[in-house]
Amino acid sequence: MSPTPITVALDWSPNTNHTGFYIAKAQGLYADAGLDVKLLSPHVDEYKTTPASRVEDGTATFAICPSESVISFHTHPGGGKPKIQGVAAVLADSTSAVVTLASSGLDRPAKLDGKTYASYGARYEGRIVQQMIVNDGGKGTYTESTPPMLGIWNTLLKGEADATWVFMGWEGVEAKLKGLDLNAFGLEQYKIPYGYSPLLVAHPDTLSTQGDAVKAFLAATAKGYKFAAENPTEAAKVFLKAVADEAYPLAPPLDEKLVEESHAYNASHFLSKDGRWGVMDEKVWDAFLDWLSDTGLLTTKVQSRAGASDTTTSLDGLRSGDVGERIPREQLPASQLFTNAFLS
Repeated sequence: MSPTPITVALDWSPNTNHTGFYIAKAQGLYADAGLDVKLLSPHVDEYKTTPASRVEDGTATFAICPSESVISFHTHPGGGKPKIQGVAAVLADSTSAVVTLASSGLDRPAKLDGKTYASYGARYEGRIVQQMIVNDGGKGTYTESTPPMLGIWNTLLKGEADATWVFMGWEGVEAKLKGLDLNAFGLEQYKIPYGYSPLLVAHPDTLSTQGDAVKAFLAATAKGYKFAAENPTEAAKVFLKAVADEAYPLAPPLDEKLVEESHAYNASHFLSKDGRWGVMDEKVWDAFLDWLSDTGLLTTKVQSRAGASDTTTSLDGLRSGDVGERIPREQLPASQLFTNAFLS
């Protein structure tokens, strides 16, 4: 019997958030489960297609994205998007933060008023950052630039932006190795109960028609992450070789010391307190959804480069209040956005 093909659209070029997938593939765990897994890095097309969009159009079985992507698909104007669901939390807890260079003197979010934030251009991102600034006593007035996706971190390092949003287990570790001190503003620190990120998502049709393959994939992936959590030094070696063996070369290749230090950082974040990978808590989803609703961010308009219409606006428009109608919180139950049913 031929193996079942599976494609995973990564949210970024290969990094240690993805290590469980690469380890499971390198150790033959997917092959043993009857799966032929392809890991698709967005750098192959310079991020012209978002991971969630690949699940939507069927070019990927799974995608890695933040929980906001699931919320956005469920609330897209006209209901034209599939109701994708989160099937596993890639990291058990939050490791992301909005950061500035310590040398900038921007040591609190309120000081970002009038500054430039390098954005990924997502629907809720700019308003979350805006609310963080407000929660710290600022006005929330800043410039939201959208440089090429995979170069966003470098805009901060080059001084072309004052702040951006990163994973402390990857860019944070890189900064440390380069001798760069960062000011890191954790979302929870500023009263934002941020949801799961990164998150593994799937199309509802996949879940309804390929349930056994989904379960087999998640079980093998869980073994990969458990190996990384228990053996970070060895996991770094396996990951480095696995990425190097992929068909798409990285330029420059991954830095060995960065990968080692990042695995050491992330090892305590891969699994839940009871040693499970992927499991999600409905209370985490509810807390984030409640916050989005209470702060007025759960609204109908989406971002578009084409400008304003009845259903779209610019990123600047979203931050200035051109957001459309409020979406009643009760229309978005957390139970429809995620499932643990396919985890072993």
